[in-house]
Amino acid sequence: MSTHPCATAATLVIVLAGLPLNIAAQAAPVTGTLPRTLDDRPDLQGVWHFNTTTPLQRPERLADKPRYTEEEFAALAARTAESRGWDAEPPEGSVGSYNQFWWDRGGPVSDRRTALIVDPPDGRLPSLTPQAVRQVGSVERHVPGPLPVRYRIGGLSADGPEERGLSARCLVGYNVGPPLLPGGYNNNLQLFQSADHVVILTEMVHDARIVPLSDRPHLHEAVGLWNGDARGHWDGDTLVVESTNFTTKRASFEPGATVALGTGDTLRLVERFTRLDADTLLYEYTVDDPTTFTATFTAAIPMTRSVSPIFEYACHEGNYGMENMLRAGRVD
Repeated sequence: MSTHPCATAATLVIVLAGLPLNIAAQAAPVTGTLPRTLDDRPDLQGVWHFNTTTPLQRPERLADKPRYTEEEFAALAARTAESRGWDAEPPEGSVGSYNQFWWDRGGPVSDRRTALIVDPPDGRLPSLTPQAVRQVGSVERHVPGPLPVRYRIGGLSADGPEERGLSARCLVGYNVGPPLLPGGYNNNLQLFQSADHVVILTEMVHDARIVPLSDRPHLHEAVGLWNGDARGHWDGDTLVVESTNFTTKRASFEPGATVALGTGDTLRLVERFTRLDADTLLYEYTVDDPTTFTATFTAAIPMTRSVSPIFEYACHEGNYGMENMLRAGRVD
């Protein structure tokens, strides 16, 4: 069973901190009459999917192409569907996720972009600074290196739990960041709102980020948290959440589950939530960390409404999962 905090949704609100670039205005106009709360704010509540197969960075072969044409996009969506392999049989002896039935990757983002990153315009991560910390693990072998381990999957050795990735230890989810990074499954979150708080409850490891909608000061800089210390406000009809005070035990940003860039203590994260229509909520985030990156960058993910509830992700905290993984690793 997991011991991560899980929210009760009585008085909670969701916020995403102010981006210097308003992608919502550029990506798609708000359409139709959208529901509002009693305090006349956009109603962002509900369960939302953020799964997508669109890559974080634009492939180099598409360097000058921020969006696919309608014909290219239709062909890409068809190829994605055809490549799923829903009926593939498991290899002999396999009990793992042997076909796409077990995954929830989604498809390309509906606005036909070739990458989730929208700024810089080339759709690529900025260069790292000379002093940036970089850790790279592997799902196939141990990669010796210094502690702490900041990437999500992989590890230094099988000597102890502190030498394994953060998600394998059930400390943080594979895809929930913050910021959100679409992965193979459990790409779902639920938002709760009140007049003075928002809650962002992610399905993966069911972390609940409780965001006060106020300008009260952040925690003392000596206090570092896995999900940071968040403050929210409204920018028109967009919910903005700004987070600081991330722990140095996590990365500033992870472009993949086995890659950790920078350390959390130098990260300032700004997230924005904008409801575009009845079934679309635009999620944007800006990473601001001059210690790690030579420039800020912004990504945008259109999330879609779900009619299904989210479920508890029990992970393996409190049972024998980690003990068994370490035992198996030592045998190997």
